[in-house]
Amino acid sequence: MHIFRGLDSPRLPPTCALTIGNFDGVHRGHQAMLALLKNEAQHRGVPSCVMTFEPHPRDYFAAITGKTDFAPARIATLRDKLTELARCGMDHCVVLPFNARLAAQPAEQFIEQVLLRGLGVRYVLVGDDFRFGAKRAGDYAMLDAAGDQRGFDVARMNSYEVHNLRVSSSAVREALQQGRLQVAAALLGRPYSISGHVVHGRKLGRSLGASETRPAGFRTLNLRFAHWKPAASGIFLVQVHGLGDQPVPGVANLGVRPSLDDSDVNGGRVLLETHCLDWPAGLGPEGGYGKLIRVELLHKLHDELAYDGLDALTQGIARDCDEARAWFAGSGVSRI
Repeated sequence: MHIFRGLDSPRLPPTCALTIGNFDGVHRGHQAMLALLKNEAQHRGVPSCVMTFEPHPRDYFAAITGKTDFAPARIATLRDKLTELARCGMDHCVVLPFNARLAAQPAEQFIEQVLLRGLGVRYVLVGDDFRFGAKRAGDYAMLDAAGDQRGFDVARMNSYEVHNLRVSSSAVREALQQGRLQVAAALLGRPYSISGHVVHGRKLGRSLGASETRPAGFRTLNLRFAHWKPAASGIFLVQVHGLGDQPVPGVANLGVRPSLDDSDVNGGRVLLETHCLDWPAGLGPEGGYGKLIRVELLHKLHDELAYDGLDALTQGIARDCDEARAWFAGSGVSRI
């Protein structure tokens, strides 16, 4: 899949079949829409293209108004969203920066400048609640009328349901916030996961609980979650992909680590910190840094806790690891 940041690239296709949306999570409803788009693109002999936005429009308005509660919790990083869009067979993805200029653009100009001049659309597929343009003035009826006048087809896809539940990003967020990872997986069509390159942290974990039987202590693999408001948070049982031929079981903390102060090396930013229960010996003690890994969240143990000192934190991590080993032993999930 070719990824374009904005509409200025000379490599943009001259025409396409397009769908537009935030696609946070790329859930099963999104996947059904993308499958239909791919079919329509092939029927017309044009490439398929997804237009999405960064930041999320509600993030932008939350920032300029100071109403942080207005920003939705983020399911996926941009990396993971683009990965899933590529897995769905999309040819192109245009990531438009959502800024003051785009927010103020009238709906009619969006059709003319973005859809027609920028992308040369032949077909546009939208969801049943699609709105666009300044003050959300544009809707399906306006887009359909413009298609009739300017020679492109417009279609609208109704809601997608699983077990009588409407699949939506809001439903996925709710499941993740409640720690209902099996429900989230049913809505997503896959286990919920976060990927990224392993970064250096404070390296505190390797000194916590270090002993003859555990010389590396509770060493962690750290991934940054770029958004400040992840949909999931807490302590999770996970599987790590990308460290070897088989997934590695572990315990992960997704959040801001309330037991540590904001002045440490990560500055209070959201991290996914994963302690592997069985570290692959072939990697060596420092072999994880820089690796691109994917961490699947399988089961939530509890919310983040603020421990009273490092000794209490060490004991808490040890309890979580004991519970993790027991869960993996009884769950049927394979371990190396």
